[in-house]
Amino acid sequence: MIIRIILVNYGLMILTKRHFETINNSGFTWTDIQKPTRDNISTLGNQYPFHELNLDDSLSKIHIPKVDKYKDHLFILLNFPVNMQHEYDIPKVSQLSIFVGINYLITIHQSEIEPLVQMFQLCKSNEKERETSMGDSPGFLLHSILEALVSDLFHRLSKIEGNLQDLEDEIFDERTKSAKAKEINLLRREIASLRRIAMPLRSRIYEITNEIQKFSKEDIISYYNDVEDHVDKIIETLAEAKETIEIYKDVYYMLGTEKANKILSILTIIFTLSIPITVISSFYGMNINMPGRIEAPSTFLGPYTSMIEVIMISLIPTLVMYWYFRRAGWMDFG
Repeated sequence: MIIRIILVNYGLMILTKRHFETINNSGFTWTDIQKPTRDNISTLGNQYPFHELNLDDSLSKIHIPKVDKYKDHLFILLNFPVNMQHEYDIPKVSQLSIFVGINYLITIHQSEIEPLVQMFQLCKSNEKERETSMGDSPGFLLHSILEALVSDLFHRLSKIEGNLQDLEDEIFDERTKSAKAKEINLLRREIASLRRIAMPLRSRIYEITNEIQKFSKEDIISYYNDVEDHVDKIIETLAEAKETIEIYKDVYYMLGTEKANKILSILTIIFTLSIPITVISSFYGMNINMPGRIEAPSTFLGPYTSMIEVIMISLIPTLVMYWYFRRAGWMDFG
């Protein structure tokens, strides 16, 4: 029995070593778990007094953001974007689960959230960075994590604004011939995806601000208020970007419609002007006697009199229609 307990504990140690990375600073620990398994979460449940429903939620890939409050800890679920391979790719959303208590903070995520991973590795390898980011309490560390993730959202917004600027120059440039419908739709989706992340984030950070002080000896509320302000700016910027891309979509549609109408108008006029010669040539193609046909050719203008007659008869109504179209303004494509 004793040997079995030792083997079980040894197995848990292996799992912990393989999937759990822990940093100690100022009397508390930061544990980061990436791509957790059921065994990892069971190990976590044995070490900490976490509710089983919260542990199950931390295993899900996408869950509604929330903050569950307990006497000795908080359970936080947030969503953040992960890296995109291409400039116009739609951001994939990754869930970040956080357990924060008096002397610990645990982050759990299925995908590699780059700002979080980079921050953890810096704290792990650099003592000065560890003291700066982790501070003296889990509450301050949580602020540092949120600040890094919100800063990453700002970075993504700056790229969106740059893409919008480039798109504006191309849409309103008459020399641009390439289609921009795909870029417009992809930007719309990217903005909508970031809005779905940022909108709940503001409410969740507000809830965290009201509860986090008990997990820190120093006053950290002002730090969280600063994060709230940053999230508000992100939401405002996204709202402006959404309005701008909708304007670009409407303008692009109107310009495309106007261009198509011009093409159709030109083709219609060409077809209309060709009607007289089509009608006259159809008459001369009939098997009946008509002036100028081979059976009774006209010769007063030479051997090509019949052809000249047909051309003149066709041109007269064509020129009359052309004059009328110009006078009516139907041929003004400026």
